[in-house]
Amino acid sequence: MTTPANPSPDESTYIIDAENAAEMSRLTKQDRLLTKAKGVLFPEQYDLSRVQRILDIACGPGGWVLDVARMYPDTQVEGIDISNLMIEYARYQTRVQGLNNVRFNVMNVLEPLNFPADSFDLVNARLIATFLPTAAWPRLLQECLRITEAGGSICLSECEMPITNSPAFEKMNSLVFSAIEVSQQSFSPGRRNIGTTSVLGRLLRNAGYQHVQQKAYAVDFSAGTEAHISTSQDWMVVFKLMQPFLIKMGATTQEEVDRVYQQMLAEMLSDDFCAVWYFLCIWGEKPQKI
Repeated sequence: MTTPANPSPDESTYIIDAENAAEMSRLTKQDRLLTKAKGVLFPEQYDLSRVQRILDIACGPGGWVLDVARMYPDTQVEGIDISNLMIEYARYQTRVQGLNNVRFNVMNVLEPLNFPADSFDLVNARLIATFLPTAAWPRLLQECLRITEAGGSICLSECEMPITNSPAFEKMNSLVFSAIEVSQQSFSPGRRNIGTTSVLGRLLRNAGYQHVQQKAYAVDFSAGTEAHISTSQDWMVVFKLMQPFLIKMGATTQEEVDRVYQQMLAEMLSDDFCAVWYFLCIWGEKPQKI
């Protein structure tokens, strides 16, 4: 397998530097948060009886891939990501855990996927809106359809920004909405949300998938809840690492974002902080060959 060249930093569509060690650490923890929120690795309604080959797109440090490989040792699982750092870490974890049904490769999913047609029974992707421009979604989904066996499936999980009672957190959200509108990564017409979850069903159906189903999940990380500390820390790191992107897109200045960020930290740790983070899991099936 050949490895497509990574885009230069100026061409990268990632909101956060994909080669950042702090981002790798954050993604490792976020992976656990998402899996715990869903309670399962796959939607409860999903039939795994015929799934033998799985691809995880933008796998990051490989947490979901490794979880699946451990739980289903007879299934071959592959993860791809643009980051050399993430893939090397994932390969290291594969060796440490002694898994022989896992493979990781560096690949840029904004380019044609380097797999033959009908390579996988299931293609999975979680939170890829963080780097995928709106115009790139149809092409990627067509590529996913191409590499999926007839009767196989795609499963996507995407989120919106948390809804909180923190003025500073909401201000940070608004900066994000402004920045992703400039970078053409927002489906929202009014800078009120990311908008990806609202269009996933249409995108899948337009790509040719059928029997599309979905399920919504929510993480309550208000003060006093089990998820408060871990999820709050995740968003603290997100907003810190995202600052260069916000400034580059002209959404804010370093002085403004520093002030808002410090205020947000105080409000997130207050006893009356309330927050809910919503995300959607949606899946569809590639039609059987006639």
